Amino acid sequence: MESTTSIRRKITLNDIAAGCGVSRATVSLVLRGSPLVNKHTRARVEDELRRQGYVYNRAAANLRRRTSSSIALVLNELANPFFAEFASGVDETLGEAGFVTLLGNTGESVEREQAVLSSLIEHGPGGIILSPAEGSDARHVLDAVGAQTPVLLFNRELGGSLPEYAHWDRLMLDNQHGARLATLHLIAQGHRRIAFYGGHGDSSSCRQRYAGYVDAMTAAGLPIAAHWRVETAPTRMDAVRACGELFTAQPTPTAAVCYNDAVALGLMLGLNQRGVQPGKDFAVTGFDDVAEAAFSTPPLTTLATDPRARGRQAAQLLLARLSKPQADATTIVAPVTLVVRESSAAPRNS
Repeated sequence: MESTTSIRRKITLNDIAAGCGVSRATVSLVLRGSPLVNKHTRARVEDELRRQGYVYNRAAANLRRRTSSSIALVLNELANPFFAEFASGVDETLGEAGFVTLLGNTGESVEREQAVLSSLIEHGPGGIILSPAEGSDARHVLDAVGAQTPVLLFNRELGGSLPEYAHWDRLMLDNQHGARLATLHLIAQGHRRIAFYGGHGDSSSCRQRYAGYVDAMTAAGLPIAAHWRVETAPTRMDAVRACGELFTAQPTPTAAVCYNDAVALGLMLGLNQRGVQPGKDFAVTGFDDVAEAAFSTPPLTTLATDPRARGRQAAQLLLARLSKPQADATTIVAPVTLVVRESSAAPRNS
């Protein structure tokens, strides 16, 4: 016996209007939350919407009105506590302004980034806050989101160049200065063999932080051995895996400036596995000052960036762009502050 499944006809605004005896325009006003509809009529329309099971296609409505009630936030590594705090700041500020946050995570994959951006853009967001994946290219991102979508880049630059008509704002961290401060701190503690640990060279933020490290080492007249630069994914687990690379050749370092806190916390785990005590046998600094940094063992010396405040700032910049779409593109570099804790003690022999 054959079975058939009926396909239910799509419910329209006309169906709702006929069901509760109002005009189609009134139903539309209710769906848009207009204050022009009195509460009794609104209640009648909402009851009919529920009864008929009407689903409001907000993306299509936004496209028709050329407005949007959402902002897309695309992050390169949501597992990093820094970005969890950053996302919270973004969502708080957007919520206060009446926007919903559409969240995407790329996991540092350029291919995944393209897929996420292409999917989110179908929902018609009013703009995009993007922390690019390592190796992201400006042209590919532009192809995915289009020239008319406002974009705010956070913390990383894109490879390649943008055409003049793509007015994208930027909120960056003072990466080079921050890494320079961390390196100078370790030098002042008496360390002379200092590594730079984590991150990849195709990340602009990593290149900037490495440049700050090199600046400080050069200014102090200290050598930089090739094996003191260890590249890893900017994650805790990859930092644990690569820990042994610091000790494969002589002279071995006594300290490391780490790309971020996730890498620093992973390195400290790796050191402990090797019987090397962080903060006593080997000094470590991070970058971000995530909440966990103050409570790790030992507490982590790091660069404070206030990720939640940076999230609020990013959202405010994008909202400002929405209110003035023709304004000149803005680049803001947020300051960082060195926070000294127990993980960066002087070398034992000093």
